[in-house]
Amino acid sequence: MLDISIVVPLLNESESLPELEAWIARVAQENNYAYEVIFIDDGSTDNSWEVIQSLSDKNNNIKGIRFRRNYGKSAALNVGFNSAKGKVVITMDADLQDSPDEIPGLFKKIIDEKYDVVSGWKKKRYDPITKTLPTKLFNWATRKMSGIYLHDFNCGLKAYSNEVVKNIEVYGEMHRYIPVIAKSAGFKKIGEQVVEHRARKYGTTKFGLDRFVNGLLDLLTIFFMGKFGKKPMHFFGVYGLLSFILGFSIAMYLLLSKLIHVINHERAPLVADSPLFYLGLVCMIIGTQLFLAGFLGELVSRSSGERNQYSVSETIKL
Repeated sequence: MLDISIVVPLLNESESLPELEAWIARVAQENNYAYEVIFIDDGSTDNSWEVIQSLSDKNNNIKGIRFRRNYGKSAALNVGFNSAKGKVVITMDADLQDSPDEIPGLFKKIIDEKYDVVSGWKKKRYDPITKTLPTKLFNWATRKMSGIYLHDFNCGLKAYSNEVVKNIEVYGEMHRYIPVIAKSAGFKKIGEQVVEHRARKYGTTKFGLDRFVNGLLDLLTIFFMGKFGKKPMHFFGVYGLLSFILGFSIAMYLLLSKLIHVINHERAPLVADSPLFYLGLVCMIIGTQLFLAGFLGELVSRSSGERNQYSVSETIKL
């Protein structure tokens, strides 16, 4: 097995690739690493793929995968993870804002300190406030919801043990939450390391505010799937039952109130004139719908081919 696999997703970064490859090669040679670099061309429209081919012709450690169209960073990372053969898998961006000089420190944390995941922390950033402010809000929300206290979830420079990348699936826009996904798969030793952040040298940033909104929605998805993905009735059923009980209790209260008026030969107000009647009716309807949603979710979950796929740490004599 190789020492390190370096997975580099990219989109229209042809200018930076030769410099990045030379930098990685220098660091690997200085530390005597057996390594591979896997460039994932995520549907570039410039000559990035031709540059990757040229680099691969000169260096057998350079590998490339090219998508027919742009699928996103998560898809690129997932394909790279499936192909990685190193004991330690390191991801970095192709824009030279991540420094390959950080590789030895990340490698030692995985190998010597036995971390499962080590995330880079760009403590000093060279990005505009339109990028740093949403990132701070995003990191705060992720820390609160996940219970993982990292400063920079979205840093592209991360290190993983090979076991982690072979036991997780990254899709959609979930690359921001790989530490959260790893934790839900049972990998709990997650740390961070302060890394150098460099100003972009070539091209333009691919960051947009829409990624911030999508990121928060993806966080809710991961939180729900990690907790209730295999048991949706435990979520929908509980809240559906509570809602129905509340509505039914309101209905019983109105009915008893009506009966008391009748027994006392008093003129009873119309039940439909009370706002509580409509509140109780809505609660019972919502409760029924939530319960049915949980039931349908259980049917889908039981029909899924992944219903009995679990992350296994070790086995003995199997």
